[in-house]
Amino acid sequence: MTLVLGVDWNFPEHLVRTAAGLAGALGQHLVCAFVDPASYLTEWDPSGERTAHSLDPATNEEADFPSGELLRGLEAILGKPGDSWSFRVLNGDVPKALGRLAESTGASLVIVGADRPGAAAWVDRLLSGSVWGTLASRRQWPVLIVPVQH
Repeated sequence: MTLVLGVDWNFPEHLVRTAAGLAGALGQHLVCAFVDPASYLTEWDPSGERTAHSLDPATNEEADFPSGELLRGLEAILGKPGDSWSFRVLNGDVPKALGRLAESTGASLVIVGADRPGAAAWVDRLLSGSVWGTLASRRQWPVLIVPVQH
């Protein structure tokens, strides 16, 4: 079994340590996942046409640098990926991508950080909703929301 942790560009160390501690206590593998919302799956093209590569993500070379930085940040906290944890880069809508990962890994829990404070974050939630709210409304997996540490 696994636990899935959604991380974004500026993940708080507290979020990663909380998820890793829970995974360790439960004896489960932690999958840290970054979702690049600037990319998309060709399956969602409006043409409605499905091809053999319809589930292959569109390549976003600009995401390679930030995801590399994220991995280095995670390694600074958790050490090198291995038996206890791994890192995945996904594409598309954040809640949908985390849901697909949770389903494909047989995750018993999805862990995300609480919504960021501030006006810009509020506008973002207004336009696209909150990640945790969307995941929780699907009711397929328990969702643990780790509050912002002050």
